Amino acid sequence: MRALLACVLIFLAPLARAEDVVLGLSQKSVSITTNFDGSEILIFGAVKRDAAIPVGPPLEVIITVAGPAQPLTVRRKERRFGIWVNTDEIEVDSAPAFYAIASSAPFSEALSDTEDLRHQVSISRAIRSVGAPMQVENAAAFVSAVIRIRKENGLYQLRENSIEVTEQTLFKTSIAMPANLTEGAYDTRIFLTRGGEVVSKFDTVIEVRKVGLERFLYNLSRQQPLVYGLLSLAIAIFAGWGASAAFRIFQRS
Repeated sequence: MRALLACVLIFLAPLARAEDVVLGLSQKSVSITTNFDGSEILIFGAVKRDAAIPVGPPLEVIITVAGPAQPLTVRRKERRFGIWVNTDEIEVDSAPAFYAIASSAPFSEALSDTEDLRHQVSISRAIRSVGAPMQVENAAAFVSAVIRIRKENGLYQLRENSIEVTEQTLFKTSIAMPANLTEGAYDTRIFLTRGGEVVSKFDTVIEVRKVGLERFLYNLSRQQPLVYGLLSLAIAIFAGWGASAAFRIFQRS
């Protein structure tokens, strides 16, 4: 019986990994400089198979790029006595600073809700908010507000039908990364799905780092905040004096 079970497992092992990802990136790092205005990452790859293309639903590809996750305090503003004031607030345990999803088909067709729950792929499930105070009404609206605001700023993206898949073997897409990126490791996941079920998954990382003057000022502001503050004040004074001097010269002429 044990010998038979071993033979079955040996036979099923290659079937479980019959399709796998061979990935390529146009760049594995993004450098943030003083004139950085965004970047576009080209993601391309191929599907490696141990057998012929399976018969059945077509292959779909989903790619996610997630920036560093951070806790957030989200507050609700209400108008009281003619002014806007903070009322309720909740703590969001973890929300990615940037999150992009690209898919080769409509998201709901490429991935079932059960698989989405298992792998935490959709934007709403990439945000973790365990609980809210009992007195806060409609706590889900706070998370929805985070998603809405970050979508408007280009930080959260859902790009359905944006992955080009050729002969169920080659795929490519591009991810637009805005100028207001947070420094850190951006986890990149590639899912191969059939009939909404994940058949293979591949993980890699894109590094986003400040360089040059941006790096110097970033380190200075955290390691020597007093010096950073005095330097900022000196620059502001010098800029004001320079503008005033230029204005006087212009008046004389």
